[in-house]
This record gives sequence, structure tokens and C-alpha cells, in this order.
Amino acid sequence: MDKDAGRPKWDTPMQFVLACVSYAVGLGNVWRFPYLCQMHGGGGFMIPYMIMLLLEGIPLFYMELAIGQKMRQGSIGAWTAISPYLGGLGIASMVTSFYLCLYYNVINAWSFWYLFNSFQSKLPWAECPLNSNRTGPLEECEKATPTQYFFFRETLNVAPSINENGGVHTGQALCLLLAWMLTYLFIVKGVKSTGKVVYFTATFPYVVLFIYLIRGLTLHGALNGVKFMFTPKMEELANPNTWINAATQIFFSLGLGFGSLIAFASYNEYHNNFERQAIIVSMINSGTSIFASIVTFAIYGFKATFNFESCQERVRLLLLNTFDLAEDSISIDNVNEWIGKLNQTYPVQFAEIAGKMETCDLETELSTAVEGAGLAFIVYSEAIKNMPLSQLWSVLYFFMLLLLGMGSMLGNVTAIITPLRDFKLLTRHLSIETLNGIVCVVCMLLGLGFTTRSGSYWFTMFNDYGATFSLLFIVLLEVIAVSYIYGIRRFEKDIEDMLGHRPNWYWKIMWAVVSPLLLVALFIFYIVSYIQGGTPTYAAWDKDTGKTVVMQYPVFGQIFIGLLLASSVSCVPVAALYAYCKKRERANRKTERQSISTISS
Repeated sequence: MDKDAGRPKWDTPMQFVLACVSYAVGLGNVWRFPYLCQMHGGGGFMIPYMIMLLLEGIPLFYMELAIGQKMRQGSIGAWTAISPYLGGLGIASMVTSFYLCLYYNVINAWSFWYLFNSFQSKLPWAECPLNSNRTGPLEECEKATPTQYFFFRETLNVAPSINENGGVHTGQALCLLLAWMLTYLFIVKGVKSTGKVVYFTATFPYVVLFIYLIRGLTLHGALNGVKFMFTPKMEELANPNTWINAATQIFFSLGLGFGSLIAFASYNEYHNNFERQAIIVSMINSGTSIFASIVTFAIYGFKATFNFESCQERVRLLLLNTFDLAEDSISIDNVNEWIGKLNQTYPVQFAEIAGKMETCDLETELSTAVEGAGLAFIVYSEAIKNMPLSQLWSVLYFFMLLLLGMGSMLGNVTAIITPLRDFKLLTRHLSIETLNGIVCVVCMLLGLGFTTRSGSYWFTMFNDYGATFSLLFIVLLEVIAVSYIYGIRRFEKDIEDMLGHRPNWYWKIMWAVVSPLLLVALFIFYIVSYIQGGTPTYAAWDKDTGKTVVMQYPVFGQIFIGLLLASSVSCVPVAALYAYCKKRERANRKTERQSISTISS
């Protein structure tokens, strides 16, 4: 039954599982899932999340593994085998993975940058640098925070808008080069090298997360964060955005539609039990999201409590200095009582300091939702700098972040390399090492654009628009192609041939009805949201206020967003039209030959 005896294979089924875990468990588990929990009422978000895992995540994950293992090819070859008109589906997956590769390794470059900067006697984001006169801290840093200043100015040296370009940040460019060199070493011999690397990239992040869990739960105020996470706001279940975000998170967290899972599964033994593996990897992925959220909310709790108590202390000192009270008369615990008492007793004096009074609220601190780079590189850094032995925790955290990013990059690059490798014309003239090297060099050179002063804004554009729309479109077509073009019954027989038994009614109902309907709903919601959202915007750094400000993309940015959205999706109709034309051409040639043969006779 082996269609390609010369095709490389995983050494063991465990390597395949670890590769899938390393690919699926990534930065989204650490920074997007906690953000969604925070935004949608803590524990209440878990309910729609787990329901969507069962209705959408596991069935589609199972389907992609089955296709890859059956067809024994990358995304282009696999979908062409199902129908000659579907080859564009594989090309669309490959283009989307290419976009992801361009910017995803930039995050790994940032992780390298922070990792290297952690080996200092004092963390560089712990306090503001001095101004040129050395008379005080830099004004920009003072208006922001040291962690924000380090990220936006030292790490990115960001421009005030996407319109203003600048030279390449040398430090970031070197970190990006290092990230791509490491990626190449991990995939240099294809699955033979990737299969060995995943033992480390898939397991070590859990060691760090477990260490952080123990440390996080022992921090002052950590339980405030964990309690906030597990206190459900059930009214959020009536919010349609909660369900849509749950479905979207499952969809992207598992890495569906990129072609990586099809590529990984194509290196399996033909009779490998991918059904059990699909369930195991999906559950590990979701379990990791919850586990990482507990760690994150423990850190949140510590940071929020620290900020809240610092605010209370500032108010306490203001009251002591204004009303000439004894040092021990007001404490952090009773400061609110004293505010009420002094306001009643000395209303005139109290009115004079009303403008200086801060409103300190722990709930507000805990409910301030931050996602993406803001959570990974600013909020965590803010919390780490206040921990004892902050350098140690910083090294551990950014090393873990680096491994999570590298693990995902293995899948992203494999999704590009496997379809290219399946083209015999390329592999006849290029060794696998050379082909992999060319892909890495091309991606690295194009990725240098993200290390310029406006690079972070282009990064945001790729992150927001490079994959979302196209992946929804790709996976929707995938499930329709399998269920209604290839046919559920034929797909059942293929699975029976590989596993020895047919999929049960649950899988068939999900593939034929539930998952397609959910994907159509998500697709429509995305289009409506995009139209209603008006002109696309991004967050630009304003050095005068020390804050990010929302700005509209200029015309060239909007045109580029349109190209990003259309470029991968258009591969499907263009490839189908090409296949149709080729078929017509062959039919015409056959007719001509038959006519010549008849005339000759």
C-alpha cells in the first residue's frame, strides 16, 4: 500500500505526535488565549471554547491528518490527487504559510533580543535611561514606562507612523539571521532532523511553564489573578463575539489550513493510527492553553496587585503630606476609609488635592486585557523586573518563548518545503539540504523589511490580514471538497483502509454538516466585520505622549492589505481555470489525433 517507498518517514509515531504538538502549541497558547479569557469573562470563556473544540477543532484536525497520510504528498499534490481542479487549494495553503514564515520568525528575533539582554546585572527595561544631560530619566521613557520604552524604542526603534521608513535595526537583523540559521539547522535534512529536534522543542516549554507555575503561585497577589480567571461571567455566553472568538482561537491554535499537518502526516506509515493522535494532540493543545493561562493569570495577579498597592501607597503619602498626619496613622489597608473621613472633615483642603488623587482599583487592573506582543514583551517583562532573581526568570521565560516560536516555525517551513520537494523537477537538480537552504534564505531576506523602523507596522499588517481570511476560505473549501467532491463514503473507505475501521457517526456529522456551517458563519462574520470596520487601522507609537495611538493605514497600506487578502485566495480559481484549460487542450489534441487517424484509414 506504500505509494512512495523512497519517501522519508518519521522514525516513530511519537516523533510525529511531538512534531504536531510542537507546531500546534505555540505563541497563541501563551498570549492570545489568556487575552480572550480576560476579555470574555474568565472561566466563562472555557465553555464555548471546549464546545468549539469538539464541533470544529478535532474533526478538522483529524481530516487533515487523514488526507496527508492517505495521499503521501504535500498540500498541492494531496489536493490535486483529490481533484485536478483543487490544486490551487494546496498553492493557497503554501502561499499563506509563506506569509507566516516571513513575519513569524521576527517574533523569534525579538525573543533572542530579550534573551541576550537578560544577561545583565540589571535588566535594561527595569528603569529609564538617563537623558543626554544625565540630570534625569529620558522624557519619552518617563511618560511611558521603562518596559514600553525598551520595547518600542530599544527593540524596535519604531517610527511614528508606517509612512516614515528608516534603516534596518542592525541588532534585530542579526537576531533574525540567527533565528533563520537555527530554523535551517532544525529542518536541514527534512523529517530526519526535525524528528529529533521536536523531542526538545515540544517538551522543554512545559518544564519552563511548570517552573513558572510554581514561582507564579508563590508571588504576592498571584491568587487574585487565578481567582479572576476562574470566576466566570456567565452573561458573556450571550455575547456572539465570545463564541466567534472561541471558534477562531481553536481554528488558528491547531494550525489548520496551512498545509503543515498534511505535510507532517504525509511522512507517516500508511497504517499509522492518526485518529488517536488527532484527539491526543488536540487535547494537549487545549490543555496547554488552559495551563499557560493559569501561569499568565498568576503573573497578572502579581503585576495587578503590585500596581494597585503602589497606587494606594502614592495616595497614602499624598494624604500624609497634605494633612500632616503621623506616619503610621494611615496604612494601605485603611487608605480608602481615610479618604472618606478627610473629605468630610477637611473639604476645602481635600478639594485642592482632588486633581492629584488617583483611583486605585484592583478589578480594573486585572481586567485590562492585553494581547500579542504587548502581553509577551511588555506585561511579562513588567512583572519579571519586580521579581527576585529577575534575570533568571527573564532568561527562562524568553528561552521558552523562543522554543515555542521555533517549534511552530518547523511546521510553517515544512508546509512550504514538502510541496516543493514533491515536484520531481526541483528534487532532480537540488538536494533536500540545498532546497531547504534556498527557502530559508529567501524568507530571511524578505523578512529584513520587518526590522526597519516601520517594520513593526508591516508586521501588524501581515499578522492581521496575511492569514485570517485566507485560512477560513481554505479550510471551508477543504471540508466541502472532502465531504461533497471527493465524497464522505470514499473518504470513509480510505480511512478504513488505513486504520482497519470506518469513522463513526460523530466524525461524519461534523465533516458533512456542523463544521461547514460553522466555517460559513465565521467566514460571513469576518467579511461583515471587515466591511463595517471601515478603513483598517493600526497602533502607532507616539513618543510625545508615551502611548500608542490608533492611526488609519495610508492608501498604499490599504492596497497592500487587499493584495494580501486576494493573493492566496485567488490561487484556487486561477489554478482551477488553468486545469480546465489544460484538460480542454488535451481533449482537443485527442480529437485531432482521432481525426488524423480516421483520415489516414
